[in-house]
Amino acid sequence: MSTLRVGLRCDAGPKRGVGHLVRCLALAEEFLARGAHVAVFGTVERLPWATAELATRGIPLHPGPDTPAELVEAAHRHELDVVVLDSYELDPAGAGALRAAGVFTLAVIDGDSRGQVADLYLDQNFGAELPGLPGRLLAGSGYALLRDSVITARPPVPPPAATVSRPRVLAFFGGTDAVGAAPVLTRVLVATGHPMDLTVIVGRPEIEAEVEDVAPGRGQIIRPVPPTSSLPTLITEADLVVSAAGTSTWELCCLGAPAALVCVVDNQRESYARVVRHGLAAGLGELPELTAAGIAGRAARATAARTLHGLLSSPQRRATLAAQAWSTVDGQGRARVVDAVLDAVRAAAVTD
Repeated sequence: MSTLRVGLRCDAGPKRGVGHLVRCLALAEEFLARGAHVAVFGTVERLPWATAELATRGIPLHPGPDTPAELVEAAHRHELDVVVLDSYELDPAGAGALRAAGVFTLAVIDGDSRGQVADLYLDQNFGAELPGLPGRLLAGSGYALLRDSVITARPPVPPPAATVSRPRVLAFFGGTDAVGAAPVLTRVLVATGHPMDLTVIVGRPEIEAEVEDVAPGRGQIIRPVPPTSSLPTLITEADLVVSAAGTSTWELCCLGAPAALVCVVDNQRESYARVVRHGLAAGLGELPELTAAGIAGRAARATAARTLHGLLSSPQRRATLAAQAWSTVDGQGRARVVDAVLDAVRAAAVTD
């Protein structure tokens, strides 16, 4: 079989976030490790660290394509054998058009196929299930797509309970914090009154300015830092991580991080509820509740602060979460996905 040529179609930017690109990057690393030629197609706006991640791996970034016809044209022009579609914005008919043109198509979804007709579907969310799809579904966190930097940082065992007087807390909300969660959760963390050394990843200058306006309490330090490629190291060094319930959830699980999650957008709700219910992370509620005015908002923030205080003051509670999370995501998900793609492509080649 000649060198497999793979195209990954995704977008990233300050308002879109970087979750789609990050998981496509994990798949790209696995395909590259198997000797495939890989290219990314899409828009990466105002994210120099993200374009640098592609450049250091030698992965070309091509613009678009957007319409089904453009997808097919690009697949033929670049002689692609496989196209991975990871977008909520593209015309759902693109998958079927690629498939009809003889291009093997993998659709990465989050609980909703959007009517895409693909050869293979991937929903990496914990407990995912979506019956009745026209192609095969790879479902659940056993297929979580994680980058090299996360897999290599995975500890051999989950971290044990450790008593610390001033816990190290890491807060981050996606590569760009598109919804502005960092200032809200920084204030909730301060409201716990518990001593902490808090590092907040600030994806944009306006977020940084808001975080810097938050006054720490006694024994509390707040340190805003820009997005960094050493995030896995920061996660493993933290005693507690506060994050959005997006694609980074599976990174936190793989690394055995004791985590408290916030549901920041609607499409995280189902996965967030499952993860909290099964004890992989603590739940702090939904962002609109935490930002609400009046009595309801104050009550939601007070409840979240109590949950965080309980975690900050209980090494055993943190260790229990960490162990459950670590045992759920083993870091081999992307290998399983690429195995499934390669098996299907080989099978199709035999029947042609």
